Amino acid sequence: MVTPSSSVIYTPEQVLQNRGRVAIFIDGSNLFYAALQLGIEIDYSKLLCHLTQGSRLFRSFFYTGVDPTNEKQQGFLLWMRRNGYRVVSKELVQLPDGSKKANLDVEIAVDMMALVGCYDTAILVSGDGDLAYAVDAVSYRGARVEVVSLRSMTSDSLINVADRYIDLESIREEIQKAPRPTYTYRPMTGSLTPPPIVTPHWEQAERKEEAAGNESPDSLDSAVTSL
Repeated sequence: MVTPSSSVIYTPEQVLQNRGRVAIFIDGSNLFYAALQLGIEIDYSKLLCHLTQGSRLFRSFFYTGVDPTNEKQQGFLLWMRRNGYRVVSKELVQLPDGSKKANLDVEIAVDMMALVGCYDTAILVSGDGDLAYAVDAVSYRGARVEVVSLRSMTSDSLINVADRYIDLESIREEIQKAPRPTYTYRPMTGSLTPPPIVTPHWEQAERKEEAAGNESPDSLDSAVTSL
């Protein structure tokens, strides 16, 4: 019988042991803005390893809007495809205020529902409350759902239907890129003139002897005449 004092039924280790096969669904836009608020740059290799936590990975999906003219973004998405992520993209649509946006909530919800049975635990990296109904439906079909997002950007309705919630703030050290080393330029002070070369006294004597032996007859005659 479970008493009210038994607030912890499963330890974190037991939760990880019972995850089974894992599927990861990442809302790229939501994660991007969460990283901005945290002031970090996400290392997606570290993120994948941390979310998996040694469990068997079924597939990791990354949902994002794309700008076909942005070559840097295209290069990033190519790297993602080659490093363990299945990229699901939609072209950005320009809004009346001039901003661009692509809503992929439907794609995330459909994939989570369609793949139930292929995974035991879904890890949703998003704080969007529009996904709460899909998360609830997935839970009723027998899968566990973990939500990972920044608390200030996460809907309460999404947390309430999740089996486990992880605040990005608590794992920032494990998923951020290492800071780039900085170098400070310090100009050299003082003269750069090399020190004078000092000839040993024995070499000076040898050079004088060689110079005396190499004098021409004409120079000797002129020396005698001057006397």
